[in-house]
Order: sequence, then structure tokens, then C-alpha cells
Amino acid sequence: MKKIFRHTYLQKRFFIVLTILILGFLCAFIFQNLLSTVQILFYIFLLLVLVDVVLLFLSKGGIDGIRQLPDKLSNGDNNTIQVQLTNRYLFKTQVNLIDEVPFQFQKRDFELKSSLQPGEEKLYSYTLRPTERGMYSFGSLNAFAISPIGLLAKRYRFNTAQEVPVYPSFLQLRKYDLIAFTNRLFEYGLKKIRKIGHTMEFEQIKEYVQGDDIRNINWKATAKRNQLMVNQYQDKKSQPIYSIIDKGRVMKMPFEELSLLDYAVNATLVISNIAIKKNDKAGMFSFSNKIENRVVAERRSSQMSLILETLYNLETNFVESDFSRLYVDIKRNLNQRSLFLLYTNFETMDALNRQLHYLQAIAKQHLLVVIFFENTELLEFASKKAENTHQIFEQTIAEKFLFEKKLIVNELRKFGIQTILTKPEDLTINTINKYLEIKARGLL
Repeated sequence: MKKIFRHTYLQKRFFIVLTILILGFLCAFIFQNLLSTVQILFYIFLLLVLVDVVLLFLSKGGIDGIRQLPDKLSNGDNNTIQVQLTNRYLFKTQVNLIDEVPFQFQKRDFELKSSLQPGEEKLYSYTLRPTERGMYSFGSLNAFAISPIGLLAKRYRFNTAQEVPVYPSFLQLRKYDLIAFTNRLFEYGLKKIRKIGHTMEFEQIKEYVQGDDIRNINWKATAKRNQLMVNQYQDKKSQPIYSIIDKGRVMKMPFEELSLLDYAVNATLVISNIAIKKNDKAGMFSFSNKIENRVVAERRSSQMSLILETLYNLETNFVESDFSRLYVDIKRNLNQRSLFLLYTNFETMDALNRQLHYLQAIAKQHLLVVIFFENTELLEFASKKAENTHQIFEQTIAEKFLFEKKLIVNELRKFGIQTILTKPEDLTINTINKYLEIKARGLL
């Protein structure tokens, strides 16, 4: 009996009926002829409660349930969680489903309601959008079974303590992977068409045929073979593409619940995949007061898995980023000309001027693209109509900061540094477009 009461929950209908009966007994003190009627109704009520107990606890059957979680969740995307319920009772059952979702979502009112026929099996789905990488812990899956009488409910608990990791946005990766290699690419950016030309990457020595460029005649091989031989060249197809992520405190700024760092992480995953599919080498590393999370640019089959695992563990360290250390590390370790996609953020010209010397030095030997972010909240604020002097003053300050962003773009371009100034939500597609533009123009 203790076990029955431990899993029994009183329904709203129970309290409504009980309140009516109590009011009936109170009225019976004034109208004596109501007492017998109220007593009969009270005994019927007790009988119905007893029948409800028998149906829910003493009859065969019950509710079976299971929560179906994916192997990992995609950060910043809507992920589908499925719950399967089966009614083993011999009667139609109302089920209230309460899932204890991870605390990171702060959902305290999660509830799904449905009805199940005898023996029926149903699959329920709901979505969760994580905004932080890491391990997420699900609690119990609670199903409250209610009989047709509806006075009591019996709780069933399933899938206690399930954990699932949240990785950088692999759903976004699949989306842009499809876009980049179908005709839909024209809707988003440029499609690379390789040019016929010489990029000084030697392929082989072959016999001269009419139409070959006589400037490529190899005189030593000609003398040795006693016939004209020419050098044959091919376009470079495997060039290093490095994503460099600033993980200093400037990248902790949140937009739409995701930090700038997470936007950069998601974009890095996508652009690395596209670079590999475009026959380039993809790599990455992060920096703040030191260089970390290094993945050397390669085209091997396991490269994307290595990049994904590295990005999963990347976190902001809340310190000032040291661009001089970044320059020294690149100078020391990366001699081959590469494309650097630098994800950082500059809010003012003063912030840029402190680092401009190091960016210029990097751009002398490599193709550097500095990617930083528009402040969408300032944009929204500046676009509103000012209603008083105080708001005019605030909007003027906001427009000043927005104008400085444009000055930063012009200053970087003046020194031959490619730039992307983008809204956080448009970061991935704008980065893809810039990469494809660079490839199409043969800048690397």
C-alpha cells in the first residue's frame, strides 16, 4: 500500500470533486435534508477512487517508455529528441509526459499530453537548441498515466541519468556541404572554375608535341634524349587553409545566446570541410596569450574528425589576445604561403592600431583574411526613431561605433588585408563566399 501511495498523484478533477463535497457538507448544516444526498455522493466518490486505484495499480499492464537521444547534439541548431510510449493497459489512457531536460536549457514547464488506446505505441518528438558546447545530462523521463475516471495518476520513470555531448554545429556542416557541391551554390556565392595556366608546380617531363609552350623546353632532357622534351606543370590543388580563432575575452560577447567564439567555431568546422572537398588542406589553431589547439593542415580522411574534436574542447580564457605571439608562431612554424582566416573582433580603431603592425607582417608572407563582427544590437538600436534628447545622444554614440567598424575595414584594405565584416548569424556563409572568391580569382 505504501508503494501505491508513493507513486500516486492526485489530479485536478479529484480536488474539484472533493471541494464540491466539502461545500455540500457545509450546506447540510443549514439544509438538513441535503445530508443524506451528500453522504451518498461522498461514498460514490470513495468508490470511484478505489476503482481508479485498482485500474492503475492492481490491474495488469502499465506504460512503457524510452527516450531516444542522438549520439551528439549540434550547437546552435534545433535538435530533435524522440520519446516512445506504449500503453500496456486494457483501457484508454491519458498520459502526461514530463522530461527532465538538462539544466542548461532552463525549461521548468516542459510537458507533453496525449492519449493512448489499449496496446497503442506512439512516437513523440520535441526540439532543443543548445547554445554551449559540452556534456549535457538528462534526468528522468516521467510519464503520468491517467485512467478514464481521471481522479488519480500513476507515475512511471524511465531513462534516468542519460548524457549526450554537444558538438560544434555538424548540422550546419551538412547543410553547407550540400550547398557547395550542387547548383544551389550560385544562390550563396561563387563557384570555383579552375583556370588553365602555370602555377610553377612541376608535374612531369614529356615529349614535345605541337602546341606545347616552347618556353617550357627542358634543354638538359632534350640533349640527353636527343629529342625535344618539355616540362609540364599543373595547377596547385592542395593549398593550406588555416582557421585562426581568437579565444580572448573579446570573443565572449553573446548574440542570440551564442558567443562570438561559438559562431567562429561553427564556421571553422564548415569551411574546413569545404576546403578539403575542394582539394585543399584544412587546419586550425587558436590563440590568446599563447598558441593552442593546433591542427596541422592536411587532406587525410581523419582530418575532419580531428578538427571536430579540437573545436569541441575550445573555450574562451578571458585574457587579452597577444597578436605578437601569433605573428612569431606563424613566422617560425608556417613557411609555406597559406590562406589564414582570422576570427577576431575589433570594436574601435584604437584596438586595431595596437595590432595592425602584426597583421601587416603576417600579410606580407601569407594571404590574410581578418573576420570580425557587426554589433547587431547597436544596429537595431541606431535604426529606431529617437523620441527625446537623451535617445538622440545615445543613438549618436551608437552610430559612431558603427562607423568605426567601417573605418577598420578601410584601414585593413589599405594595407592589402582582406576583410569580412559580418553579422554573427551570417558568418558561415560570408566566410564560404570569401574563400570561393579567393579561389576563383587565383589570389592564393
